[in-house]
Amino acid sequence: MSPTRPATSLNATELAALRKSYERAELSEDASQADPLRQFALWLNEAVQAQLPEPNAMTLATVGSDLRPSSRVVLIKGYDERGIVWYSNYDSRKGRELAGNPYAALQFHWVELERVVRIEGRVEQVSAEESDTYFHSRPLDSRIGAWASPQSQVISGRGVLVTNAARYGAQYLLNPPRPPHWGGFRLVPDRWEFWQGRPSRLHDRLRYRLERGATGTTWVRERLAP
Repeated sequence: MSPTRPATSLNATELAALRKSYERAELSEDASQADPLRQFALWLNEAVQAQLPEPNAMTLATVGSDLRPSSRVVLIKGYDERGIVWYSNYDSRKGRELAGNPYAALQFHWVELERVVRIEGRVEQVSAEESDTYFHSRPLDSRIGAWASPQSQVISGRGVLVTNAARYGAQYLLNPPRPPHWGGFRLVPDRWEFWQGRPSRLHDRLRYRLERGATGTTWVRERLAP
């Protein structure tokens, strides 16, 4: 007897037939910024103004000592000429992988705007002062959660988290300090790519790569084939 396919599932033909025509905008060399950080700020602001769901969400990809890549979604918490900042548990899988291999990639996907931004570079920890400032700006339950969750470790059940949260909540009351294993990361970009969907799959892709010379560094902007 052949297995019954769930009524809501797609077969291979139906899945392959899913497609979309991208026609919202274009990305030209003349209209884009010479500095990738300014181009990013422009697109991020447009994503926020469009009230997209979680425009600050980005995929972070790292590589472990076993050369296996892994990815997860984190939230951007700041950016400037130094790089892109997010916060996490230093003992998590991503934290351990970044300690062993400090290179990573970020990706923003703003589906409704038919845009993708990819960023690559070296990752460093932000200063303790920066981590303290952000940590104490978080809601109380999030600060307790940073103590309660042994991120990426195997636990016996959700009860472990609930018990830990109650214990640390009773211990620290309204003023939990920043855990020593929790803080910020900063990716220092050496490559950016801006992708704008276009009709007929002839998408616009502009890459910026950092070129170091005798007189300093400059961003070289190049168009890539889609």
